Amino acid sequence: MRSFRAFTALALSGALAVSTQALAAPETYELDPTHSFIEFSISHLGFSILKGRFNEMEGSFTYDAEKPENNSVEVTVKTASLDSNHAERDEHLRNEDFLHVEKYPVATFKSKRFEPEGEGGTLHGDLTLHGETKPIEVDVEFIGAGEDPWGGYRRGYVGTTTIRQADWGIDYDLGPAAETMELQFFIEGIRQ
Repeated sequence: MRSFRAFTALALSGALAVSTQALAAPETYELDPTHSFIEFSISHLGFSILKGRFNEMEGSFTYDAEKPENNSVEVTVKTASLDSNHAERDEHLRNEDFLHVEKYPVATFKSKRFEPEGEGGTLHGDLTLHGETKPIEVDVEFIGAGEDPWGGYRRGYVGTTTIRQADWGIDYDLGPAAETMELQFFIEGIRQ
């Protein structure tokens, strides 16, 4: 009887250990393209702010609850999906003066490391835009996570950074107030 109890206790503790390890495993999320996008904000001649977005993107991220410093993300954006709510302006932004989407049809961001702080943190990685790759830092804010109505599990974040366009070879003169732009990455992923 004693050996049966010992065996049962050992089997139970082993099962719990395996279960705990499974729960603690890093999770992979595929971006939901209908709920993920990138917004940009830039000064319009110093008089107002122009906002727009990129509507088509794909990618994935890894979430590690036990070791959040291992969290990572990769995103690819179709540059021709730019939308500033004005067709003529969009055509200009897509041409050689700015994004040159025929030559550079995608932009990418790939993280290299993450510094957690609370439920957010700072993501360090490389932004490839207009044929140039430069390091950037993205301030990350956790939005929420949970089960969706279709039986899946989702997790969402917003990341914010400011870039100087000329660092990526985009030097069209829009005045000194427009030398930098803010980018916001709205990311919603579905656990795989």
